[in-house]
Formats: sequence, structure tokens, C-alpha cells
Amino acid sequence: MSEPLIFMMGNFSAEFPQTILYAKNHMWSVQTEGNAYRFGLSAYAVRLLQDVYFFDLTIEPGMQVKAKQEMGSIESKKAESSLYSPVAGLVSQINRNLLDDPTAINVDKYGAGWLFEMQLDADAVGQLLSPDQYMEHLNQAWEVAQRTIKGQVNG
Repeated sequence: MSEPLIFMMGNFSAEFPQTILYAKNHMWSVQTEGNAYRFGLSAYAVRLLQDVYFFDLTIEPGMQVKAKQEMGSIESKKAESSLYSPVAGLVSQINRNLLDDPTAINVDKYGAGWLFEMQLDADAVGQLLSPDQYMEHLNQAWEVAQRTIKGQVNG
């Protein structure tokens, strides 16, 4: 198995498996069976959120969702945020275990902390990023995040 890519977030490191795909909204994705893809939050997103304690989905299996459609919400020590679909597809499964106890998002983000599965629309896979493309995206996103954290969004 290949070594994970590491992205430094100040003094903290975030690891990214090279065997999966990523989305610009900081979700990871892995193909499960057929055209089904499982999604979760990347180490970058989990590190920014810190200590997720509430997770809710407004989607159900059988629902067709569009890219960037709101799918639920997440709350943590640092933020409250809506969750948006990274791509278009048909929801096939949600991780109901997280609805009762979302701590797996914090401790096993690339395993038990998965959020949902979808059957992807035909062009959706091409919208996902390779690990190297995601690292390039993170370099840009981290600059914006640092300014936001420091209250310098307009600077």
C-alpha cells in the first residue's frame, strides 16, 4: 500500500490516502460496488472542524441529488456548517450510526466515519480529484482558511 500524502496545516498534519478520490468540498470518495461511491470528510475538513459532535442528513436512500445540493448539517467545537453533495447521483445508503454518535468522523474518518453512498451520474466521477489534484486544491484552500481564521478575509 502506498504511503499517504501529508498536508501541513500549520503545526498539524493531515494525511490523505493515495488510493481514493477527493472532492473540492473536502470529501473523500471510494468506489464500493458497481457505480456506487462512499463519501466522507477528508482529514483537512475534520481538522478544521475539530471534535464533531452533531451530524444530520436531510437525504434518504432513493433520493436523486444534484451537485452542490444541501444534504444535511454538521456541528463541531469550531463550527456549524451545512453539508453539500460533492457530485450528482442517487443516494443508495447513509451511515445511520453517525446520526446517533458522530464520533467516528473524528477518529476513523476514512473508515467507520463515512457519511453516505451514491450511485453516481455518468459524468460525476470525472469531477472528483486525484490525490495529487486534491493536494493542489488544498494549497489554495489553506491560504483562504488562514486568512479567515485570522479574520483577514478581505485582506
